[in-house]
Amino acid sequence: MKTAEKTVETRLPTRWGMFRALAYQRETETALVLMMGDATGGIPLVRIHSQCFTGEILGSLRCDCAGQLEVAMQAIAREGRGLLIYEYQEGRGIGLTAKLQAYALQDAGLDTVEANHALGFAADCRDFALPVAILSELGIGRIRLLTNNPEKSRALRAAGIEVVARVRCEARPTPYSLAYLRTKIEKMGHILSLCEP
Repeated sequence: MKTAEKTVETRLPTRWGMFRALAYQRETETALVLMMGDATGGIPLVRIHSQCFTGEILGSLRCDCAGQLEVAMQAIAREGRGLLIYEYQEGRGIGLTAKLQAYALQDAGLDTVEANHALGFAADCRDFALPVAILSELGIGRIRLLTNNPEKSRALRAAGIEVVARVRCEARPTPYSLAYLRTKIEKMGHILSLCEP
């Protein structure tokens, strides 16, 4: 496994409290780690979060990404310790332009998985090797993972990270995200209660 190198560390005050922001690089990949408290002791709460420009910056209601990011940061702040690994894997790893093309196909009636397939992509193209390398570099081998995605847990376990518990990370759906979330449940095995908006 290729190691991840920390390139910078600084403080980042947020509305949820003070985090340490650490930038990591592995070959051409980069990720941001937001850490609160001593996340290297015990079994920390960890969120591996993929960038969503449309949801987090533009306020799109088509997905639950921005809400999940907030839920994760609140959960870590409540405990006073944990970390969030923010990866640049827009649109489940297909990139921003392809994600917008997938949106157009969804507007025409396809679901999110069908749209990815129509564009020649897998339902989820993400690779979690960089987060695994970061956790290894930090000396963290056992975690409680903030996720609704069982595939993420499986990928980490297969790479040697012990996922002691999966902690729910569910944002309230919107009328625009319900079909997307139902597809996550039915076709991707995500564990969601799907409380109506």
